[in-house]
Amino acid sequence: MLSEPRSGRLAAWGNALLAGLVSPDDAVLEIVGDDAVHRVEGLPGESAPVGLTLALGRLRTLGVSGLRVALPAPGHPLGLSGPPEFNARALDAEEAVICHGAALGLVPEVYEAGPDGDVHVEVVWHVLPVREAPPADVPSLGEAERELAEALRDATEVLSRLDVAGSGPVAEAAIDAYRARAERGREVLAPGYPPRAVRVLELAQRVGLLVSLAYENGHGGAMSASEMGARAAALRPVERVARRALVAAYNAYVEERERGAR
Repeated sequence: MLSEPRSGRLAAWGNALLAGLVSPDDAVLEIVGDDAVHRVEGLPGESAPVGLTLALGRLRTLGVSGLRVALPAPGHPLGLSGPPEFNARALDAEEAVICHGAALGLVPEVYEAGPDGDVHVEVVWHVLPVREAPPADVPSLGEAERELAEALRDATEVLSRLDVAGSGPVAEAAIDAYRARAERGREVLAPGYPPRAVRVLELAQRVGLLVSLAYENGHGGAMSASEMGARAAALRPVERVARRALVAAYNAYVEERERGAR
């Protein structure tokens, strides 16, 4: 959860493009990020994989007016609405994008090649049919913000109680990366998102950072199996809250448009 999910980048910048707030070139540049290339496979009307620019344009012609994010985990189909085939693919990838305005969803498949330090990453987005129904367990921005404030306190308390030190090269690198991102001018969401969504996303990433540090620092001071189990049990609901908040933030653009249309 330290890095922005690919589904988040696709939804955020895809929404900005659909709203006419950014150019296709700028949107694709932001979506691809540090990856080498993204392609879209299974798009209606296309017999072969196509590039993101063509894919986003085709989705618009198919009636897509917005993009939502799903970040499911075992036992928690967060943001999904079915059918089972799509849910299984999304759960395997741990993320997906759901189209608003057309019964389609996109699941990323990541391919890596090359030596350490020079890894070449390609992403294929598989387009699949989805069920048009409310997404599972997605809170409002207000609910997510309140839950995050409590989760941040809980995460800090758990790390302190279990003696999980925020030190060492892994922790320091993670903290440096988080701070560098924050200093780049709040590049966490695309144009068109409300300020509250930016705030919720940043807080969710901060909570996710603390949870990740807890897991990446080995067993910390929890030496016994029971203590390790207690730590995992304490951190699991905190991580769940952070994932719910991430989805709420990325989906805020579509949610606000729906409220405005009522």
